Amino acid sequence: MTHRTVPNVVELDAIAWKILENLQQNARQPFAELGRKVGLSTPAVAERVRRLEEAGIITGYHAAVDVAKLGVPIRVLVRLTIPGGDLQVSRAVAAIKELPEISKCHRITGAESFIIEADVVSIRHLEALIDRLSALGATSTSTVLSSPVQRREYRARQIEGFGKYA
Repeated sequence: MTHRTVPNVVELDAIAWKILENLQQNARQPFAELGRKVGLSTPAVAERVRRLEEAGIITGYHAAVDVAKLGVPIRVLVRLTIPGGDLQVSRAVAAIKELPEISKCHRITGAESFIIEADVVSIRHLEALIDRLSALGATSTSTVLSSPVQRREYRARQIEGFGKYA
């Protein structure tokens, strides 16, 4: 029987989950306020957050931006199919990383190689983006009309069966 050791493992008890949920709602809140919400002292909550960061559970803090209010109103999903093997995929990933319109890129299973989320200012801008991506492989594009479910907070405790398959 083989045993695995995982560095920086943090036990996610009820308090850790409360910390994560609160930080996802407002990462700028002071540790004193966070401590009051989860029932810990300021130093204790700061230590818990530090351990969650060191374990890689908390990976960063950011400002959420509404790109439409910045003048980039069209969100699209582009499915990209790359012919060939790993070298072509690696080249595609490098090229995709250079495109500022792309906010997310997922390598996926199935017929396509990637699903890409991008934001553009106009149909002409979209056409130029598709032309650049088409140089990498076959594309299929959908325009996002609305996003009725956008869940940023990860609440695994509320997902049925969470932990069964780990």
